[in-house]
Amino acid sequence: MAVARRRIDVEEGRAALAAWQSAVGPSIGGTSGESASGPPSRSLTQCVEGPRHTRGTPPNVIECDAATWLELVTGRISWGDAVSAGRVAASGLRADLSELLPF
Repeated sequence: MAVARRRIDVEEGRAALAAWQSAVGPSIGGTSGESASGPPSRSLTQCVEGPRHTRGTPPNVIECDAATWLELVTGRISWGDAVSAGRVAASGLRADLSELLPF
């Protein structure tokens, strides 16, 4: 049985992972339309024009993890493919961002 050889040094891999982790937060904030005067992270962020939400369940909701969002805004995955794969949960009349992505 052949032993798999590493293609990258373990320390290089750890350094790359640390760099990625430190860049994710600012990348999400910078691409989601969040501003310094806007809501805090993990809160409501309005990316497109629409009615102002004040209480109850918002009329248009899109949920995905950070990696999926970054793949969407960079064009590494299409909106339709992400939705079909269950990587994006979208509901509401304006919850389709296919015309806006990638940036």
